[in-house]
Amino acid sequence: MLPWKRVLRPLVALFLTAAAVAAVPAATASAATTAGAPGSGWNDYSCKPSAAHPRPVVLVHGTLGNSVDNWLGLAPYLVSRGYCVYSLDYGRLPGVPLFHGLGPIDKSAGQLSDFVDKVLAATGAAEADLVGHSQGGMMPRYYLKFLGGADKVNALVGIAPDNHGATLSGLTNLLPYFPGAEDLVKATTPGLADQIPGSDFLTKLNTGGDTVPGVRYTVLATKYDEVATPWRSQYLSGSDVHNVLLQDLCPLDLSEHLAIALFDRIAYHEVANALDPSHATATSCASAFS
Repeated sequence: MLPWKRVLRPLVALFLTAAAVAAVPAATASAATTAGAPGSGWNDYSCKPSAAHPRPVVLVHGTLGNSVDNWLGLAPYLVSRGYCVYSLDYGRLPGVPLFHGLGPIDKSAGQLSDFVDKVLAATGAAEADLVGHSQGGMMPRYYLKFLGGADKVNALVGIAPDNHGATLSGLTNLLPYFPGAEDLVKATTPGLADQIPGSDFLTKLNTGGDTVPGVRYTVLATKYDEVATPWRSQYLSGSDVHNVLLQDLCPLDLSEHLAIALFDRIAYHEVANALDPSHATATSCASAFS
């Protein structure tokens, strides 16, 4: 694929998403949504955290993701290692099934807050750990900073999180040159608009520092990311932050923005290390087979 086609694709997807949402009739608001409990061991509210893994893990999907599809790889990986694992759907728009994370992000953070409370009540745990992809790695920071989440969360692991915005390989800078494009995105998919660098949401989120006390932060990035760009903008600053570039662990890892969450077991190994740092083991190319 020619380079210009590769970088143009995310911007076209942005426009098409906003246009498609604008065209969905409100009458279809009762359309089917994703199943709440996949049959592979996660979202099991009878699960009780073990002494080895005392905190439930809440998985937070990315933009246009959902509680099932985003986690078909990582959720079973963590369940097989003895974790109680849960995932939610957030940021739903009326009449838009399956593709979530499109609503205002501050409202989505409130939905995450309610879900964490539900998980803690069911498991009896005092705290949870959060693992999120893309928007799902950034949005929880709002919950931690403004909605009391820091008292209920031990660690946040962001997989390709757009902590300081997503430029789509720089193409969001072109939005002003398409008359009406910015207004369309803001009106129909506010969750997308909130992720554009310089948005009111991101300004509020990042003013005063990236982190809050009492929470451990891990960021997993890939230099081949074409969405949360530039990839270094994913990194956080703070006293309890661990920023990781996958290619420093395995130069052969070619994962981009989606693959890093969908099936990259090198990233999964680093997630497991972040959730249980006292038993962490070295991550390398060989981790792809572990």
